[in-house]
Amino acid sequence: MKDRILIVEDESPLAAGLRDLLAGEGYLPLVAADGRQALELFRRRKPDLVLLDVMLPEKSGYEVCREIRKEDPRVPILMLTAKGEELDRIAGLELGADDYIVKPFGVGELLARIRAAFRRLHSLGEAAEEEKEKEALAFGGVRVDPRRMECTRGGHSYPLTTRELALLRLFIARDGEVLDRAVLLDRVWGVRYEGTTRTLDQHVAQLRKKIEEDPSHPVHLHTVHGVGYRFSSIPRSARPGL
Repeated sequence: MKDRILIVEDESPLAAGLRDLLAGEGYLPLVAADGRQALELFRRRKPDLVLLDVMLPEKSGYEVCREIRKEDPRVPILMLTAKGEELDRIAGLELGADDYIVKPFGVGELLARIRAAFRRLHSLGEAAEEEKEKEALAFGGVRVDPRRMECTRGGHSYPLTTRELALLRLFIARDGEVLDRAVLLDRVWGVRYEGTTRTLDQHVAQLRKKIEEDPSHPVHLHTVHGVGYRFSSIPRSARPGL
């Protein structure tokens, strides 16, 4: 069965071009020209991936992303934006988008992001079932519940996206190790991005808001400048002899 991709784009020439491109690559494209139609198609056709423009009539891409995430926490959402502003990208990631692509984008880049998203989605099939059988993870004052896809800190619960959960599991499994950005992108996104790692950095920034008491002064998830990140389940100040 072909993977279904919902294209949500109000610019007719671009939507038609994306439809023809994806059909030629063996996907089954579905096209929506506004936010309301996008949600109707999503609920009726259950696509396997969503290409979602930010600026849409009826409902914005942000509203559509929020509604989709309420109904399906796992379907990959790639946001398309012509703005390229960091705040716009952060807003999309906060609402649960997996990635963003800034217009204009190349065909090769788009297809690479789509293939990476599907590799990640398909590999999560058996892993997700195994995950449900595992006990919750805990470090410091944080408890991570993979079954509910949420973490709890200070009496407050925070929902986790699929990518955030995957990052946390990898960090916890490699407690104390420095992981460079290329390794994190390869393990969690399934592709080595060329030129930029801002997607990873912004996901880490959102993750810190959920696991750190003070995200601007993290005690668990540290930046190793010029390399990547290091996770510490026990803050250095709490370790014996430090």
